[in-house]
Amino acid sequence: MLMVRLLIAIALCAATVFGEEWQPIPRKIPPKGLEIPAEDRSRLEKRTRELYQRLEKLSEEERQPFDDAEIWSPDVLVFLDAVNKALVFGEFYKKSDVAKADWALDQAAARLDAFRLHPWTMDKGFVVRGYRSRIDGSVQGYGLEIPEGVDPQNTFVFLHGRGDKTTDLHFIHERAHKPGKIALKDAIIIHPFGRHCMGFKSAGEIDVLDVVDHAAEQYGTSRRPVLMGFSMGGAGVWHIGAHYPDRWSAIAPGAGFAETRRYIKLKAEDYPPVYEQTLWSIYDVPNYVRNLFNRPVFAYSGEIDKQKQAADVMAEAYAAEGRELAHLIGPETGHKYHPETLADLLSKLEAAHSRDQVPDKVCLQTRTLRYGRVFWVQATGLKQHWKDSRIDAMFKDGVIFADTRNISSLSFTRPYTKVIIDGQTLERGNDGFVLTCDRNTWSYQRKRPGILRKRPGLQGPIDDAFLSEFVVCLPNSEGYHVATDKWVDFERSHFEHRWSTLYRGAIPVDQNHDKVVPSGRNVVLWGDPLSNPTLGRICKVLPIQWSQESITIGDQQFDARYHVVQMIYPNPESPEHYIVINSGPTHREGHDRTNSLQNPKLPDWAVVDVREAPSATAPGKVVAAGFFDENWQLKP
Repeated sequence: MLMVRLLIAIALCAATVFGEEWQPIPRKIPPKGLEIPAEDRSRLEKRTRELYQRLEKLSEEERQPFDDAEIWSPDVLVFLDAVNKALVFGEFYKKSDVAKADWALDQAAARLDAFRLHPWTMDKGFVVRGYRSRIDGSVQGYGLEIPEGVDPQNTFVFLHGRGDKTTDLHFIHERAHKPGKIALKDAIIIHPFGRHCMGFKSAGEIDVLDVVDHAAEQYGTSRRPVLMGFSMGGAGVWHIGAHYPDRWSAIAPGAGFAETRRYIKLKAEDYPPVYEQTLWSIYDVPNYVRNLFNRPVFAYSGEIDKQKQAADVMAEAYAAEGRELAHLIGPETGHKYHPETLADLLSKLEAAHSRDQVPDKVCLQTRTLRYGRVFWVQATGLKQHWKDSRIDAMFKDGVIFADTRNISSLSFTRPYTKVIIDGQTLERGNDGFVLTCDRNTWSYQRKRPGILRKRPGLQGPIDDAFLSEFVVCLPNSEGYHVATDKWVDFERSHFEHRWSTLYRGAIPVDQNHDKVVPSGRNVVLWGDPLSNPTLGRICKVLPIQWSQESITIGDQQFDARYHVVQMIYPNPESPEHYIVINSGPTHREGHDRTNSLQNPKLPDWAVVDVREAPSATAPGKVVAAGFFDENWQLKP
């Protein structure tokens, strides 16, 4: 029932919280649908409410003798939440969509009838499953195609194309009734949802990884699968394949895009601020091309498809590193698979899948520690973030040979006797030590977790906090100034609505200001040091000063009457997690026109002038912004 109450509350508050002066920012995706007949709405709402209540009661009953309620309830909620979202957010696009909602409720009822035995876990053919996200606790759905007698180790993951109207209800209905773009008689095909229409970035990329893990747990698909996708899904394959190459046996992007600037034909005079250009490097795949050398990669394009541009860009990136991209081209074909070329592609992928093994030679290329691990090689520190960083390592006869660029510390998880790194020879260190470079000299140093330094999973920017578990802590009183309070109310509500509609999730809220910070999660704090007591307490140890009169960041000072801070920083009271101040994910409605623009827009910190109203592209007037250095200190 929590999801029902939250979604309804968000929908109702949109017209009141924003006020007359600042109107809600119209959402682009998903678009608003048709108004369904009142009798259909009443019936669907009543059935949905009754089934939620039935599941809640059943879960309470089952929780005592069994511990299965939490395991199997997502397989029911995947249908109920889909209908509820369609009702709350107006996601009926055709008259026949009402029948989809009835079908989904029938599925939920049938699974409730068989809840204790959960027979759907043994179903073959088209199967819909649900799991609970580790990011926000929401239930997310995915589809499978499971042939009879299939070996569960033979698995393909296929990422779908863009569908602005393909929200939860429509996605699961399609996955329950139609095959995908590829047909395989001897393999399981997994179809992640990817949080709807995000290019499989941010929470969408974590959804793909979580779905693979859930399927492995449920069906024994523990072997690395093949990763495929087309159009938006092809773009997702390019970036997920390059950022997580060790999760896949082979990688096959079809069409899509691989970077931002060239794909949208951006002219120099239209470039955004330098920090935003820097942030393109999070998802621009040419910056990670060497990671793709670890796996067999087969790109596909239609010969006359405009999105052939992605593979052409990546072929250039391969060539710049002395490699050649395997690029299969469907003759005289537009934006679709050519049947004969697809058959050839699938044959190559199945052969590569059967030969999968951990390589003795590993290439790691990154610009951020968020994506700093490939197989048995991990970068644990960079000399400078957002610069090209590399580790090329080879294992032979117990010895690791490694060459690095812009790496300050690293570790190897593969057992070895000694390492020859950048020409230096070192014997293997003790457990708990990492290889550290100081003034071009490598040595073993003990891990010191208490040291404030950018490290994997704790490196920013702001958006990084929303790739793992987070909780929101709201103001509990008025703040310093009316103008900034108004901005906080607007942006907080905007974040809640956007997370529910685009990210298809639920905002976890905890108002216990004494305990929320050391809670083992990233904490998003809204307000100022007066209105939010948790922020008031933490602000005393942050590299900013925020009083009723001014905001001071380094040698810059801003009038606190009209300015607010947005930032990310290691949580002083829970050092393995972030605090975020006054922000959700930083791309906005104006960037949803193309998935290539759904990238982080703000760095580690920013100051916003609230005299300029929030818009579809910015939270107001950003008057200052920047990255912290490798020690989380302000740069000069």
